[in-house]
Amino acid sequence: MSKLKVHSIESFGTHDGPGIRMVIFLQGCNLKCLYCHNPDTIPLKGGAEHEIEALVKRAENMKSYFGKLGGVTVSGGEPLVQSKALIPFFKALKEKGIHTNIDTNGSILNDDAKELIDNYADLVMVDIKHTHAKGYHQITGVDKYGSSLKFIQHREKSGKPAWLRYVLIPGHTDIPEELIKLGERYKGFDCIQKLEIQPYHKLGTHKWEALGEEYLLKDAIENTPEQIERAKEILSPYFKEIKIN
Repeated sequence: MSKLKVHSIESFGTHDGPGIRMVIFLQGCNLKCLYCHNPDTIPLKGGAEHEIEALVKRAENMKSYFGKLGGVTVSGGEPLVQSKALIPFFKALKEKGIHTNIDTNGSILNDDAKELIDNYADLVMVDIKHTHAKGYHQITGVDKYGSSLKFIQHREKSGKPAWLRYVLIPGHTDIPEELIKLGERYKGFDCIQKLEIQPYHKLGTHKWEALGEEYLLKDAIENTPEQIERAKEILSPYFKEIKIN
Protein backbone atom coordinates (compact mmCIF):
# COMPACT_ATOMS: atom_id res chain seq x y z
CA MET A 1 0.00 0.00 0.00
CA SER A 2 1.06 3.61 -0.52
CA LYS A 3 1.51 6.35 2.06
CA LEU A 4 -0.38 9.51 3.02
CA LYS A 5 1.21 12.82 3.97
CA VAL A 6 -0.45 13.60 7.28
CA HIS A 7 -0.41 16.86 9.22
CA SER A 8 -2.17 15.56 12.35
CA ILE A 9 -4.76 13.10 13.64
CA GLU A 10 -7.65 13.73 16.01
CA SER A 11 -8.92 10.59 17.70
CA PHE A 12 -12.36 11.67 18.88
CA GLY A 13 -13.75 14.28 16.50
CA THR A 14 -17.41 15.23 16.95
CA HIS A 15 -17.80 18.03 14.36
CA ASP A 16 -16.47 16.28 11.27
CA GLY A 17 -19.34 14.12 10.13
CA PRO A 18 -21.79 11.80 11.89
CA GLY A 19 -20.96 10.29 15.26
CA ILE A 20 -17.53 10.03 16.86
CA ARG A 21 -14.77 10.04 14.28
CA MET A 22 -11.08 9.59 13.74
CA VAL A 23 -10.16 12.73 11.80
CA ILE A 24 -7.03 12.69 9.65
CA PHE A 25 -5.80 16.11 8.55
CA LEU A 26 -3.71 15.72 5.42
CA GLN A 27 -0.87 18.03 4.42
CA GLY A 28 -1.26 20.24 1.36
CA CYS A 29 -4.02 22.38 -0.13
CA ASN A 30 -4.66 23.89 -3.55
CA LEU A 31 -6.40 26.95 -2.04
CA LYS A 32 -5.25 29.58 0.48
CA CYS A 33 -8.41 30.70 2.26
CA LEU A 34 -8.22 33.91 4.26
CA TYR A 35 -10.01 32.35 7.22
CA CYS A 36 -8.08 29.07 7.28
CA HIS A 37 -7.56 28.08 10.92
CA ASN A 38 -4.89 25.52 9.99
CA PRO A 39 -2.65 27.51 7.60
CA ASP A 40 0.24 25.20 8.41
CA THR A 41 -1.60 22.49 6.44
CA ILE A 42 -1.57 24.55 3.21
CA PRO A 43 2.02 23.96 1.95
CA LEU A 44 2.44 20.76 -0.05
CA LYS A 45 5.78 20.27 1.66
CA GLY A 46 5.73 19.18 5.27
CA GLY A 47 3.67 16.72 7.23
CA ALA A 48 4.72 13.18 8.03
CA GLU A 49 4.33 10.11 5.84
CA HIS A 50 2.06 7.48 7.37
CA GLU A 51 1.71 3.93 6.11
CA ILE A 52 -1.87 3.31 5.05
CA GLU A 53 -1.83 -0.11 6.67
CA ALA A 54 -1.00 1.48 10.04
CA LEU A 55 -3.78 4.05 9.67
CA VAL A 56 -6.29 1.32 8.85
CA LYS A 57 -5.19 -0.61 11.94
CA ARG A 58 -5.57 2.50 14.10
CA ALA A 59 -9.09 3.07 12.77
CA GLU A 60 -9.99 -0.59 13.29
CA ASN A 61 -8.89 -0.34 16.93
CA MET A 62 -11.36 2.54 17.37
CA LYS A 63 -14.40 0.77 15.91
CA SER A 64 -15.99 0.26 19.32
CA TYR A 65 -15.97 4.04 19.85
CA PHE A 66 -17.44 4.79 16.43
CA GLY A 67 -20.71 3.00 17.16
CA LYS A 68 -23.29 2.88 14.38
CA LEU A 69 -22.73 6.43 13.08
CA GLY A 70 -19.02 7.21 13.46
CA GLY A 71 -16.01 6.38 11.35
CA VAL A 72 -13.08 8.06 9.62
CA THR A 73 -13.05 11.58 8.17
CA VAL A 74 -10.19 12.77 6.00
CA SER A 75 -9.77 16.53 6.05
CA GLY A 76 -6.89 18.89 5.42
CA GLY A 77 -5.49 20.84 3.86
CA GLU A 78 -7.37 19.48 0.87
CA PRO A 79 -7.64 15.68 0.99
CA LEU A 80 -8.33 15.26 -2.73
CA VAL A 81 -4.81 16.51 -3.47
CA GLN A 82 -3.90 12.97 -2.35
CA SER A 83 -6.83 11.21 -4.04
CA LYS A 84 -4.70 8.44 -5.56
CA ALA A 85 -3.34 7.34 -2.17
CA LEU A 86 -6.74 7.69 -0.51
CA ILE A 87 -8.31 5.09 -2.83
CA PRO A 88 -6.57 2.07 -1.24
CA PHE A 89 -7.02 3.61 2.22
CA PHE A 90 -10.77 4.05 1.88
CA LYS A 91 -11.10 0.72 0.12
CA ALA A 92 -9.45 -0.99 3.10
CA LEU A 93 -11.66 0.91 5.55
CA LYS A 94 -14.77 -0.17 3.64
CA GLU A 95 -13.61 -3.78 3.83
CA LYS A 96 -13.44 -3.36 7.62
CA GLY A 97 -16.99 -1.95 7.72
CA ILE A 98 -15.83 1.56 8.70
CA HIS A 99 -17.80 4.63 7.54
CA THR A 100 -15.75 6.98 5.35
CA ASN A 101 -16.09 10.73 4.89
CA ILE A 102 -14.18 13.39 2.95
CA ASP A 103 -14.14 17.04 4.03
CA THR A 104 -13.28 18.88 0.80
CA ASN A 105 -13.36 22.27 -0.90
CA GLY A 106 -14.81 20.53 -3.96
CA SER A 107 -12.35 22.02 -6.43
CA ILE A 108 -10.64 18.78 -7.52
CA LEU A 109 -12.54 16.32 -9.69
CA ASN A 110 -9.95 14.37 -11.64
CA ASP A 111 -10.18 10.65 -12.41
CA ASP A 112 -8.68 9.58 -9.07
CA ALA A 113 -11.02 11.89 -7.15
CA LYS A 114 -14.02 10.54 -9.05
CA GLU A 115 -13.06 6.94 -8.35
CA LEU A 116 -12.59 7.75 -4.67
CA ILE A 117 -15.84 9.62 -4.10
CA ASP A 118 -17.94 7.40 -6.37
CA ASN A 119 -16.83 4.06 -4.96
CA TYR A 120 -15.40 4.53 -1.48
CA ALA A 121 -16.68 7.73 0.18
CA ASP A 122 -19.88 7.13 2.15
CA LEU A 123 -20.19 10.89 2.69
CA VAL A 124 -18.62 14.05 1.29
CA MET A 125 -18.75 17.41 3.06
CA VAL A 126 -18.21 20.28 0.63
CA ASP A 127 -17.11 23.71 1.84
CA ILE A 128 -18.93 26.37 -0.19
CA LYS A 129 -16.58 29.36 -0.13
CA HIS A 130 -18.70 32.11 -1.65
CA THR A 131 -21.73 32.85 -3.79
CA HIS A 132 -20.02 34.63 -6.70
CA ALA A 133 -16.71 34.44 -8.60
CA LYS A 134 -15.17 37.67 -7.28
CA GLY A 135 -15.88 36.76 -3.67
CA TYR A 136 -14.58 33.23 -4.21
CA HIS A 137 -11.29 34.62 -5.50
CA GLN A 138 -11.02 37.08 -2.64
CA ILE A 139 -11.52 34.31 -0.07
CA THR A 140 -9.44 31.54 -1.69
CA GLY A 141 -6.87 33.29 -3.86
CA VAL A 142 -7.79 31.21 -6.92
CA ASP A 143 -10.37 31.23 -9.71
CA LYS A 144 -12.23 28.00 -9.01
CA TYR A 145 -15.73 29.37 -8.59
CA GLY A 146 -18.22 26.91 -10.03
CA SER A 147 -16.12 23.89 -9.12
CA SER A 148 -18.10 23.10 -5.98
CA LEU A 149 -21.38 23.11 -7.92
CA LYS A 150 -19.87 20.71 -10.49
CA PHE A 151 -18.70 18.55 -7.61
CA ILE A 152 -22.21 18.37 -6.13
CA GLN A 153 -23.68 17.68 -9.57
CA HIS A 154 -21.29 14.75 -9.91
CA ARG A 155 -22.16 13.52 -6.42
CA GLU A 156 -25.86 13.69 -7.26
CA LYS A 157 -25.34 11.13 -10.04
CA SER A 158 -23.90 8.64 -7.55
CA GLY A 159 -27.00 8.77 -5.33
CA LYS A 160 -24.76 9.05 -2.25
CA PRO A 161 -25.10 11.75 0.43
CA ALA A 162 -23.35 15.10 0.72
CA TRP A 163 -23.33 17.85 3.33
CA LEU A 164 -22.59 21.47 2.55
CA ARG A 165 -20.56 23.74 4.83
CA TYR A 166 -20.51 27.53 4.73
CA VAL A 167 -18.37 29.89 6.81
CA LEU A 168 -20.43 32.90 7.86
CA ILE A 169 -18.16 35.98 7.90
CA PRO A 170 -19.88 39.24 8.88
CA GLY A 171 -19.64 41.75 6.05
CA HIS A 172 -18.23 39.15 3.65
CA THR A 173 -20.39 36.04 3.34
CA ASP A 174 -23.48 36.90 5.41
CA ILE A 175 -25.19 39.35 3.04
CA PRO A 176 -28.89 38.31 2.88
CA GLU A 177 -29.07 38.59 -0.93
CA GLU A 178 -26.03 36.37 -1.27
CA LEU A 179 -27.43 33.79 1.14
CA ILE A 180 -30.54 33.60 -1.03
CA LYS A 181 -28.27 33.00 -4.05
CA LEU A 182 -26.60 30.19 -2.13
CA GLY A 183 -29.95 28.59 -1.40
CA GLU A 184 -31.17 28.95 -4.98
CA ARG A 185 -27.92 27.49 -6.32
CA TYR A 186 -28.08 24.31 -4.28
CA LYS A 187 -31.77 23.69 -3.75
CA GLY A 188 -33.29 20.60 -5.31
CA PHE A 189 -30.31 18.25 -4.97
CA ASP A 190 -31.44 14.96 -3.47
CA CYS A 191 -27.89 14.15 -2.33
CA ILE A 192 -27.63 17.20 -0.04
CA GLN A 193 -28.74 16.09 3.42
CA LYS A 194 -27.90 19.26 5.30
CA LEU A 195 -26.11 22.61 5.33
CA GLU A 196 -23.76 23.33 8.21
CA ILE A 197 -23.26 27.00 9.02
CA GLN A 198 -19.79 27.59 10.41
CA PRO A 199 -19.72 30.81 12.47
CA TYR A 200 -16.57 32.82 11.85
CA HIS A 201 -13.84 32.73 14.50
CA LYS A 202 -10.25 33.90 14.81
CA LEU A 203 -8.79 30.82 16.46
CA GLY A 204 -6.14 30.39 13.77
CA THR A 205 -4.84 33.97 13.80
CA HIS A 206 -1.77 33.13 15.89
CA LYS A 207 -0.86 30.33 13.47
CA TRP A 208 -0.62 32.80 10.57
CA GLU A 209 1.58 35.02 12.71
CA ALA A 210 3.76 32.06 13.68
CA LEU A 211 4.28 31.35 9.98
CA GLY A 212 5.37 34.96 9.46
CA GLU A 213 2.28 35.80 7.39
CA GLU A 214 -0.30 38.52 7.83
CA TYR A 215 -3.81 37.47 8.77
CA LEU A 216 -5.84 39.46 6.24
CA LEU A 217 -9.22 39.09 7.95
CA LYS A 218 -8.08 40.63 11.23
CA ASP A 219 -10.68 43.41 10.91
CA ALA A 220 -13.57 40.95 10.55
CA ILE A 221 -15.72 40.52 13.63
CA GLU A 222 -17.24 37.32 14.98
CA ASN A 223 -20.94 36.63 14.47
CA THR A 224 -23.59 37.73 16.91
CA PRO A 225 -26.28 35.15 17.78
CA GLU A 226 -28.75 37.34 15.88
CA GLN A 227 -26.65 37.23 12.70
CA ILE A 228 -26.39 33.46 12.88
CA GLU A 229 -30.11 33.05 13.45
CA ARG A 230 -30.89 35.41 10.55
CA ALA A 231 -28.73 33.35 8.21
CA LYS A 232 -30.41 30.16 9.38
CA GLU A 233 -33.87 31.63 8.74
CA ILE A 234 -32.89 32.75 5.22
CA LEU A 235 -31.36 29.39 4.27
CA SER A 236 -33.86 27.04 5.96
CA PRO A 237 -36.40 26.99 3.08
CA TYR A 238 -33.74 25.64 0.71
CA PHE A 239 -32.33 22.70 2.66
CA LYS A 240 -33.63 19.62 4.48
CA GLU A 241 -31.66 20.53 7.61
CA ILE A 242 -29.59 23.47 8.83
CA LYS A 243 -27.01 22.90 11.57
CA ILE A 244 -24.99 25.55 13.40
CA ASN A 245 -21.50 24.26 14.20
